[in-house]
Amino acid sequence: MDIAIAHDYLTQRGGAERVVLTMSDAFPEAPIYTTLHDAAATFPGFAGRDIRPSTLNRAPLLRSNHRLALPFLAADVDRIRIDADVVLASSSGWAHGVRTDGRKIVYCHAPARWLYQTGRYAGGGSVRGLGVRAAVTLLGQQLRRWDQAAARSADRYLVNSTVIRDAVKQVYGVDAEVVPPPPALLPAGVEDEVPGLEPGYLLVVARLLPYKNVDHVIRAVLAHGAQRLVIVGRGPDRARLEAIAGGSPRIVFAGGVSDPQLRWLYRNATALVAAAYEDYGLTPLEAASFGRPVLALRDGGFLDTVVDGVTGVFFEQAHEAPIAAAIGRLSSTDWDAQRIAAHAESFSAERFAARLTEIVTGTRSVQAA
Repeated sequence: MDIAIAHDYLTQRGGAERVVLTMSDAFPEAPIYTTLHDAAATFPGFAGRDIRPSTLNRAPLLRSNHRLALPFLAADVDRIRIDADVVLASSSGWAHGVRTDGRKIVYCHAPARWLYQTGRYAGGGSVRGLGVRAAVTLLGQQLRRWDQAAARSADRYLVNSTVIRDAVKQVYGVDAEVVPPPPALLPAGVEDEVPGLEPGYLLVVARLLPYKNVDHVIRAVLAHGAQRLVIVGRGPDRARLEAIAGGSPRIVFAGGVSDPQLRWLYRNATALVAAAYEDYGLTPLEAASFGRPVLALRDGGFLDTVVDGVTGVFFEQAHEAPIAAAIGRLSSTDWDAQRIAAHAESFSAERFAARLTEIVTGTRSVQAA
């Protein structure tokens, strides 16, 4: 019996793409179907995998900016037909619509944020945000009908966190099982020092988009004495964030980094700062695996992956003052690195792969019967 994996698009380096790599490790013979694939923009770990992009991938402009493809993606996904006994669809709004004569298990990272949380996802006055809002205004009703039908086509729904379980129930009326993914970047592996950085800084790892709230973190750090901040990530909001930083030497924009460099950055950080509303709190687990605490927004998926006072400190709002206060609490707390790392180990890749295998094997058994 054949297993295939589907994913929205492989054009970036994010938590969802790391989850797909973990799925691929669990099912190494499974091809990965997607709409767009930019090998240089996504994780090097996809090199050598059987990636099967759609015909939309022939457009170089869309490969370099998948958001421009939004008006075309539903029709494109409709044309993807996967000949497999079981399809494991990693979806944030598109891959759950792939067609198959086999059974379809959806692993939902979130119901389409751009469709159901447009204000949060496309906030601010950026060109990107304006484009997304315009597309949803024109196509929203049609896309919601398509999305609802795609959700109903699944045989089983899995989700990454309790907050997404609740969202899937609200949006689709589907009862889903929570299968938390592991931290994909672990301490075991090569480390490369990032030149020019001294250990002992706060770290942000996020795409540079308005809803990630990196601007508030920058303001909080600038207001909090001698703290330094290293920001890892790319995105269209960088110019605005650099303007807010005002050239301060205490704010370092590292851009995109390799996994060996990111290991070094986690190991040498004082703590991670996670200020966005996230559907799953993946980066706090990565930091925890290095024994590093996190300052996190008390909301969303962080509620599943951060233990207040044990693995980190919560702040109530993603604004300068609460974040600055949390920085103060961080400095006055003695952190147990071994206890923090033990928490991360409870979200292991082995446990994730074992549960996926049980579910896929059970699905295959039902089909064979």
